[in-house]
Amino acid sequence: MLNLLGVAVFALLGAAGFSQAMDILPALSGSSVDAFKVVWVAATAGIALYAVAASVVLVRIRRNDSLSILQLRQDRADAMARIDRLESLLETEDSLLLVWDGEAKHPGVAGHLPENLELSGGLSQLVEFETWLDVKSAEALRAFLEHLRGHGEVFRLTLTTIDGVYLEASGHTAGGLAVLRLRDLTGDRQLSARLSEQNKELREQISSLHSLLDALPGPAWQRDHHGQLVWVNTAYVDAVEAESTRTVVDDQIELLEAKGRNKLNMMRQTDGVYHSPMPVVAAGERRVFELTDVNSEHGNAGLAQDISELERVQGQLRRTLESHTRTLDQLQTPVAVFGADHRLQFYNAAYRSLWDIDQSFLETKPEEGELLDALRAARKLPEQADYRGWRTKHLECYQALDAQAFWWHLPDGRTLRVIASPHPQGGVTYFYENVTEQLDLESRFNALTRVQRETLDHLTEAVAVFGSNGRMRLSNPAFAEIWGLSQEFLEGAPHVNDLLDNCRELMGDSDRWQELARGVTGLSDNRTSVSGRMERIDGSVIDYVTVPLPDGGTLLTFVNVTDTVNVERALHATNDALQEADQLKNAFIQHVSYELRSPLTTIIGFAQLLGDAKFGDLSPKQEEYTDYILSSSSALLHIINDILDLATVDAGIMELEISEVDVAQTVSEAVEGLKDRLVESDITLRTHMPEDIGILKADERRLRQVLFNLLSNAIRYSDKGGLVDISCQREENEIRFRIKDHGAGIPQEMLEQVFSRFVGRGAGGNRQGVGLGLSIVKSFVELHGGTVDITSEEGQGTTVDCTFPLEPHIHSLEAAE
Repeated sequence: MLNLLGVAVFALLGAAGFSQAMDILPALSGSSVDAFKVVWVAATAGIALYAVAASVVLVRIRRNDSLSILQLRQDRADAMARIDRLESLLETEDSLLLVWDGEAKHPGVAGHLPENLELSGGLSQLVEFETWLDVKSAEALRAFLEHLRGHGEVFRLTLTTIDGVYLEASGHTAGGLAVLRLRDLTGDRQLSARLSEQNKELREQISSLHSLLDALPGPAWQRDHHGQLVWVNTAYVDAVEAESTRTVVDDQIELLEAKGRNKLNMMRQTDGVYHSPMPVVAAGERRVFELTDVNSEHGNAGLAQDISELERVQGQLRRTLESHTRTLDQLQTPVAVFGADHRLQFYNAAYRSLWDIDQSFLETKPEEGELLDALRAARKLPEQADYRGWRTKHLECYQALDAQAFWWHLPDGRTLRVIASPHPQGGVTYFYENVTEQLDLESRFNALTRVQRETLDHLTEAVAVFGSNGRMRLSNPAFAEIWGLSQEFLEGAPHVNDLLDNCRELMGDSDRWQELARGVTGLSDNRTSVSGRMERIDGSVIDYVTVPLPDGGTLLTFVNVTDTVNVERALHATNDALQEADQLKNAFIQHVSYELRSPLTTIIGFAQLLGDAKFGDLSPKQEEYTDYILSSSSALLHIINDILDLATVDAGIMELEISEVDVAQTVSEAVEGLKDRLVESDITLRTHMPEDIGILKADERRLRQVLFNLLSNAIRYSDKGGLVDISCQREENEIRFRIKDHGAGIPQEMLEQVFSRFVGRGAGGNRQGVGLGLSIVKSFVELHGGTVDITSEEGQGTTVDCTFPLEPHIHSLEAAE
């Protein structure tokens, strides 16, 4: 302000000097002095004057500003000292201030947190009251703060933290600021706050308890240690017909008469509790109340419950139970009633007869667990792997809400259906129903029904049963299949005429169904069975039979014999062809026997004569040719004999000459016939024969032929210098021969064909056989009723097992096949 004033003064002075110069300028215009010089001098003088004045003003302004700055610095220092003193005061007191300025969301904080209050989030968590105060305190504090900041209403209240610490919260305004002060209530103040809180809770609990007792229909009262009434409920007031609770307390109006009060005091238990029914006059009526009165050193309290109606109902119940007891005692069904204490309360004669228990034991009213133990000891209860668990589970009937049923299968074969019906009073009534015969009959009936149903469903014959009304009652799947009927149609119980309409396409105009329909719907007293055969349009042949049933129904069966008829016709044709083939085979056998075998025998005879020295000597070449003729002729004769044997077996005309055969001797004879071949092939034959091998009944020649063929086969397929084993073992009802070689073996893919005829193979350098040896072996062994098994592994050899029964069952060709 001073600077502006000085500038204004200087401006006025300069303007005045300039104005004076302009005033004297016209007067000097005619003078010889230069007018502009005069103006310049005047302006310079004005400026100088302005500078001097401005300097004086600036000096004064500077001095005043220095004094103001010194005064402000002193005021600031005083204010800082005052703030330090206030902060020191706040730090010395265990409290915390939260200050809100206007509508600010976050308050300023002064002071420090109480020692008992620990916040994980620090001071920033203070405004989140729900995180460190209990719900009730947090809601109250937030409501009071809203009124403080909105309307300036001060408050003071006690807060409780989640950890149980008590704080005093006070709120007030100061210069437009909302201030919240939190102070820790330590020592006596905290104890006082806690007691105040507990006192408040107790008052609320007592108030709630009094409200509950006021809602009860029975009288309730409370006395002090002098025995004076201090509180009664509304029902008490109504019972003594008083005007109000205050009237009852002031006038000490008693509900019980003096005699009743004396009885109550005399019959208290040792713990000061009295609980018993007592007749009381209430509201002018004599009623029965269930009294409960508790005495303590601080007084006593009582409660009365009107049980008049209950007494009346219980009386009726007792009379009803007595009537039911008399009724149950006449029943043939065993009944036992157990009370809430698990003791036997009632049983009828049928119950005692069921278990055959001594009546004196039952009269002692045993517990059910004790009764079950006695029955188990007498082996009259079902056998249980875990009896204790079963017993515990059974006794759970006392806690059940609904009736339960059990099945007991007793050791004596009886089956009981036990029904446990819980009582509302806590006991259980047991009913024992002997269902042994019922289950037996039901089981038989169900089994018979299932068997009949399964039998019908799996029959190849079509079966249908019609009732006396002509409608189908049941059928099997074959019936639907043979007539092409849908399952939906059959489930609708169709009439026999409906079936006729559906089957007309297959039957055409045949009158067979009409005959069947008349048999089903006929009302004749003497109904008879009808059977016959029908041929359908599709070429199939059906046999049918109707059977009248005792209940008036009719059973119909249909059998599709088309295949049977066709097979019968084919069999007739085949039989004729087989007879012709058999005649041809017999003719062939005769032809081979007489037309081929006889010339071959002649050739062998003449070859032997040629080789005989009596008829002349032969050259070495001729002897060699003669030997070839003999060996080839013998081989051919052997093949012809094998073919004849197989043909004889196939024709079923071979007959075995059964005799007692010495097994060891037969094996030796078979081995003896192969000595030349063993020497020629350098084969070692080992025989394993027990000394007690004994004899068996068989055809000795055929047995020797079997062993000869097996050994020949083993020698043929053994390597030169190899080994062949033959062993014999006697078992209980049979003798087993085993021939094993160590040759090349038989491939697995050929193992199943070795018994086929004319199937042979070469082994190494050996000649392949004709393939009849194993076929003859199998045929002869099976004719004796034995078996042949062969196992082989390539490179390891082949093993053949032949089993002959000690008493052979001679098989024909058909049996062998």
